[in-house]
Amino acid sequence: MLPPWLPSPRTVGALQRVLLVALLTPAVLVALAAAVPSLILLPFLPGGTDRATKLLTAHTRYLSTLLTNSRPDP
Repeated sequence: MLPPWLPSPRTVGALQRVLLVALLTPAVLVALAAAVPSLILLPFLPGGTDRATKLLTAHTRYLSTLLTNSRPDP
């Protein structure tokens, strides 16, 4: 049994998710900002469309993994 002054595990999980997303959002935005020039130029290079698609897929997979794994247990 937890002491009454401690928050519930569900509340702690929700706070951890908020903190994790708040801390990692700037890093993700910087990574996306760094990728914008390559996404603009890659389609004009030979084989660049495939590389741009792989870059966007990697960013999408990273974000979905981050948000899925940061959820508190129900």
